[in-house]
Amino acid sequence: MELDNQRSSDNVEDRRGIGMGVGGFGIGGVVIAIIAAFMGYDPRDVLNVVNQVEEQAPQAQTREAPRGTPSDEMGRFVSRIRGSTEVVWKDTFEQAGQRYRTPTLVMFSGATRADQCGMAQSAMGPFYCPPDKQIFLDTGFFREVETRFRGCSGKSACNFTTAYIIAHEAGHHIQNLLGIIPRVTRLQQQAGSKAEANALQVKVELQADCLSGVWVNREAKKRPNFLEPGDIDAALTTASAIGDDTLQRQSTGRVVPDSFTHGSAAQRKQWFMTGYQQGTVQACNTFAQGAL
Repeated sequence: MELDNQRSSDNVEDRRGIGMGVGGFGIGGVVIAIIAAFMGYDPRDVLNVVNQVEEQAPQAQTREAPRGTPSDEMGRFVSRIRGSTEVVWKDTFEQAGQRYRTPTLVMFSGATRADQCGMAQSAMGPFYCPPDKQIFLDTGFFREVETRFRGCSGKSACNFTTAYIIAHEAGHHIQNLLGIIPRVTRLQQQAGSKAEANALQVKVELQADCLSGVWVNREAKKRPNFLEPGDIDAALTTASAIGDDTLQRQSTGRVVPDSFTHGSAAQRKQWFMTGYQQGTVQACNTFAQGAL
């Protein structure tokens, strides 16, 4: 992936190394959420309970987080990917006669607080908070993808994996701007069962995978040297490694489709490729009858 002339985004807030006052319960909450995710539960449900306890803990003093392009290699890379997604989606919205509002990407380590979404923790992986219109990103997750989940191998492949993951979260912001996330949230609240609510969440996540593929398609058309050999394979490897069925099989030895929240490995690969090959938002309608 070639990013030599890509501008960096200024919409980055770097909270890494800043104590966010999570008390002594933060690490325990992370462990609980990891176990919950592997067992098929939504870690956000578990962390809601964790948050109630943490809110009662003494809050540490924090310094103001710097904004703009970070100075370290990882921070600069993340900022460039954000800059790329901003340009692509701004152009896409303008072509449709709509206004694109850029989200802030918050880089953190361990845990941090989202104003309207409670605690963002590394156990949750990258996290988009719809009310705040912010993406939360613990860069340690990328090491987890590489070492624990075997989602990439080598610097080049892992760089594209990082880009795919950031683009997926940017896809959630697109869904929010288009009103998809609010509508799905209402449907989930009206759902008659956890399985029904989970099925809706799977469609949200697969659509975000597809939108990340749209970003790759449009960036590659603008920059002929953007994609390098192995980049698309890296994204597909990552999609497979973090599919619900893969994670459940690794952790429990069994697969429970009703508990899926992100989609199977095959589904995640399929929808990323749909976005990449067709390059349109319209191609990413995971909610259409018979789409899944």
